[in-house]
Amino acid sequence: MTDGGPVVHGYPHLETVRSAITALYKRLSYDTVHTFDTSITPADVAFCDQDDLYPGVQRVAREMVRHLRLPDARVIVGFREMEHAANVELTAGPEYFIELNDRFRTHRRDIGAALAHEVMHVYLHRLDLAFPGTRDNEILTDTATTYLGAGWLLLDAYREDGASSQKLGYLTPEEFGYVLAKRAIAFGEAPETWFTSAQAYTAYTKGLTQARRDEQQPPLTAAGWAGRRRYAKDRRYAQERGSGGAVAGAGPRGDGAYSFSPARGAEPLRVSFPCPTCQQRIRLPARGRMRARCTLCRTVLECDT
Repeated sequence: MTDGGPVVHGYPHLETVRSAITALYKRLSYDTVHTFDTSITPADVAFCDQDDLYPGVQRVAREMVRHLRLPDARVIVGFREMEHAANVELTAGPEYFIELNDRFRTHRRDIGAALAHEVMHVYLHRLDLAFPGTRDNEILTDTATTYLGAGWLLLDAYREDGASSQKLGYLTPEEFGYVLAKRAIAFGEAPETWFTSAQAYTAYTKGLTQARRDEQQPPLTAAGWAGRRRYAKDRRYAQERGSGGAVAGAGPRGDGAYSFSPARGAEPLRVSFPCPTCQQRIRLPARGRMRARCTLCRTVLECDT
């Protein structure tokens, strides 16, 4: 939890975020992911100062459990002084104890955000889905919370001005916006109508721009003129050299989007690139216009390889 300190911006964890989206589709399947086609709503987690604290926080916790379809899980919430926003004790269940930072006693509008992250820990624990290392595992948790319909609360908890700042979660505001935009594109949602934080709305629009950029990378036909020209040059180089060394840059840090594998015998030159929806790599022959279907997320892609 960033509370008054500097907030990191940009996309320093983008590679891990993309890997987390792929992992969700692989572990849950397309059908299960799409059972989360409706996000939790502001009314579900509304919590005003006039509400009794403990009954109110238990009600919000039950909404998170309901949203993540954990009917046999019982979440018990308490408060204590701590450095982090919250903590959950992961056991065999069915009871799970979540502790919230004492500051949430008076900052109730963000209790839903804190509980969303912690209940997602329970969900992933039951799935036995984890990334190695605390940092990457927390990024997986933030990504899963957002992609499965509760993480917009974490982005909405981001507020920053000249005198103070607050941000929950391990992702940057723009990375939260990116994952939320990925979800919005996949499920046809308009989460910008839910934000109470102006800074969260700005971060979402930046993330949406980055998510749209994923859909405009060659060999997808939606790629712009410059990308198509660069792709043709790289393909020609790969064909002439007969090697798989040609990699084109994409994304905010210039990480490679597509690469070529050499032709062997009767096998043609092939191009590998990430699916713009689930980020699983797709491998196609480099032979012109074609339509491909991602086997993981079922997205139909118009390509010019």
